[in-house]
Amino acid sequence: MTLMELSVSYRQQADVLRHRIQLVSELPARTAEERMMKTERLRLLEAMRRDVRDVAVICERYYDRSYRRNERYTL
Repeated sequence: MTLMELSVSYRQQADVLRHRIQLVSELPARTAEERMMKTERLRLLEAMRRDVRDVAVICERYYDRSYRRNERYTL
């Protein structure tokens, strides 16, 4: 598997996470505890999606000489 193929799979997973975020955000929160749990779940899903998307970009641009850094990851 090449890094470009791997990046496609990371992008697909980011789409899955985006869809999950949309579903969770549409759930009603009746109590303060449910609202807090929903907020925490959304925060974790967003972090996961951001990380997966960042790794996809790194895999896509790994061999590009002009791409040096990501704010979190260094090549």
